[in-house]
Amino acid sequence: MPPFFGELLPHILIFISLYFEVFLLVTFFERREEISKESPEPSAFPTATVIVPCFNEEKTVAGTLDSLLALDYPKDKLAIFAIDDGSTDGTWKVMQAYKDHPQIRLFQKENEGSKYKALNLGLAHATSEIVGCLDADSFVDPKALKRIVLRFENPETMAVTPAIKLHQPKNFIQMMQRAEYSFSVLIRKVFALIGSVYITPGPFSFFRKSVFDTLGPYRHAHHTEDLEIGLRMQTKDYRIDNAHDAYVYTVAPSTLRGLFKQRVRWVHGFLENALDYRQIFFKRRYGNLSMFILPLAVLSVFSALYFAAYTLFYAGLTISEKVTEIRIIGLTLDWPRVATDWFFLNTESLMLLSIALILITFALLVTGKAIGREKLLSRDMLYFMVCYGFVAPWWLLKSVYNTAFSRKTSWR
Repeated sequence: MPPFFGELLPHILIFISLYFEVFLLVTFFERREEISKESPEPSAFPTATVIVPCFNEEKTVAGTLDSLLALDYPKDKLAIFAIDDGSTDGTWKVMQAYKDHPQIRLFQKENEGSKYKALNLGLAHATSEIVGCLDADSFVDPKALKRIVLRFENPETMAVTPAIKLHQPKNFIQMMQRAEYSFSVLIRKVFALIGSVYITPGPFSFFRKSVFDTLGPYRHAHHTEDLEIGLRMQTKDYRIDNAHDAYVYTVAPSTLRGLFKQRVRWVHGFLENALDYRQIFFKRRYGNLSMFILPLAVLSVFSALYFAAYTLFYAGLTISEKVTEIRIIGLTLDWPRVATDWFFLNTESLMLLSIALILITFALLVTGKAIGREKLLSRDMLYFMVCYGFVAPWWLLKSVYNTAFSRKTSWR
C-alpha cells in the first residue's frame, strides 16, 4: 500500500475522529450542570397535535396510542391523529377500538410507498400551535411532552427533538443498537447546544405549526423526510432544540437483514440530502453545522469504509505471510510464547491513537447512558464496541453505491 494510504491517511482520519469525540465530551462537560438539572413544569400548555402514521403495525399501534393517551398533559389541549397508510394487515381493525375516543381522530388512505404523505395528511387537518409525529412502533414517557413544551418557552425555538431509547431489546442485534442509541442521546444534545441539529426524528419530534405554514409540508426526501425538514429549517436559521429528558422508546430491527435495510435507507437518505443541500456546506452563515458537523458526517462515512478496507488488507497480508511461512517451514504446533517485557509493547503512533479513540468512544457511551439515566455499564456496550465495526461498513458501502449510481432505496 502506498505510504499516503497506508501511513499518513489513517493518522489523519483517526486524529479527526479523536478531535470530534473530544469536542463532544468537552462541550457536554462545559454545560453538564444545565443538563443535569431537573426540568421544571412548563408555564403554559400550547395546543398540540401528534400525527401517528401506521403501516402494518397491528402488533404495536395500540401500545403507541395508549402511551399517548397516558401523557401527563391537559387532555383538552392534545389531539392525536392516527393515519392508516394503506396497511394490509389488521392495523385498521385495531385502530377502530379508538374511533369514539374524544382525543383521537382516525384517517385512512392508500399506501403510496413513503411515509411523508401520511404525515402531510395529518398536517392538513392540524390547527394546533405545535405539531409532532410518532412512529406507530414507538412509545412515549408520560412526562415527554411537558419536557418538550418547556423548550418552546424560548420564542426562538421552532422545533424540539426528544431522547430516543430502545424499547425492550431482546437479542444481540437489538442490544448492540441500544448502546448506539445511548450514544445518539449525547450527540443530539451536544448538537443542540451548538445549533447544529439537522435531523428531527420520527419518534416524537415537535414543531411550531408555523414552520410548515411558512416552509411547506414534508417532502419525499429519499425516504428521510425527517432529515430534509431539519436541513430546510437550518437554511432559514430556525432554531432546533433537544429535550434530553423527554424519553421515547422505539422498537429496533431484530435481524441483521432488517437492520441492514433500515440503515441503508438512513445513510443513503443522508448522502442524497447532503447533495441536495450542498450549497450550505462551508458557508459561515450556517455556523457549526456548515463548517464542522455536516462535513464531518460525510467524512465519517468514507472514513469507516477506508478503515474497513485497511483492516481487510492487512489481515489478508498477515494471513498470506503465514501461509507462505507454513509452506516453507511446515506447520508447527508450538504454542506461541507471550513476551511480557515492556520492550515488546507496540508503541507505534497509529496503535496509540487507536487505543485513545477506543477509550474516548467508551467514555462517550458512558456519558450517553448517564444522560439517559441508564445503567452505566452493560453488555450492550461490549456488543457495540466489539461488533458494530464489522457490520456497519456493509450498509455504508451499499449506501454509497446507491448514491453513486442513482439507485433507489425502498422504505421497507
